[in-house]
Amino acid sequence: MAIIPLSAQKTRRRSLPVINTLLILVNIAVFVYEVVRGSAFANCLTAAYALVPIDILHNTSHVTGCALSEPQPVALTLLTSLFLHASWLHVGGNMLYLWVFGGQVEDRLGHLAYLFFYLLCGVAASAAQIAFSVFSHQTTIPTLGASGAIAGVLGAYLIFFPGSKVLSIIFVGIFITLLRLWAFVVIGFFIVLQIVEGYLEVLSVSSGQQQSSGGVAFFAHIGGFLLGVLIALGAKLVGGEKNMPGSSSYPSWPPHRDWGTA
Repeated sequence: MAIIPLSAQKTRRRSLPVINTLLILVNIAVFVYEVVRGSAFANCLTAAYALVPIDILHNTSHVTGCALSEPQPVALTLLTSLFLHASWLHVGGNMLYLWVFGGQVEDRLGHLAYLFFYLLCGVAASAAQIAFSVFSHQTTIPTLGASGAIAGVLGAYLIFFPGSKVLSIIFVGIFITLLRLWAFVVIGFFIVLQIVEGYLEVLSVSSGQQQSSGGVAFFAHIGGFLLGVLIALGAKLVGGEKNMPGSSSYPSWPPHRDWGTA
């Protein structure tokens, strides 16, 4: 069974999701640039700017074999890796989730706070994956992609809008259908799947067997999601009604208006 979200329930927004849109455009632009430059350049960019756990742990750089080298300090790869993707399916799937859920989270947090939140969730996701790489003795395997940061967005959306309806494609075997599901079902299915797959990876490593994740960073998803949930809970507890439309605490630009959006 698989669930692919297409659009979230319309809500009253105070402004356009400029940061979320820019994040999507930057991710797509980076991947398109890689495609235009060719596979050799893409491989070099990945070798230099993806996150390599052992480099972060020891603050060292590895030889990329290309004209491009890792940024200095190497800790910057915690951020640069968030804007790299391995395929059209990889970037397309991630950006779809960000498009569906990110705008409303940005509206609730505010523009600059949302950008900081997104990057912080990405760093937390990378930290969780690094921890697993140490456990599995695979600290030389690069990690890339925005999915950990986006998992944080999903966690925040789950807290802010649990009862929102999400139009989704449902795959059950050979059968496909369209349904409107509650956000807690769509996002709950996602995180439960990550936890189950992560648990199976731990069992696989513990028993000395080969991992079967197919390169999916399940622990990055779990780490980003958990931080997203915690930050959203904190925002609700501390912010209260200040986060509601019309609040003077909301950033002054773009203008505070009720935007009908999907």
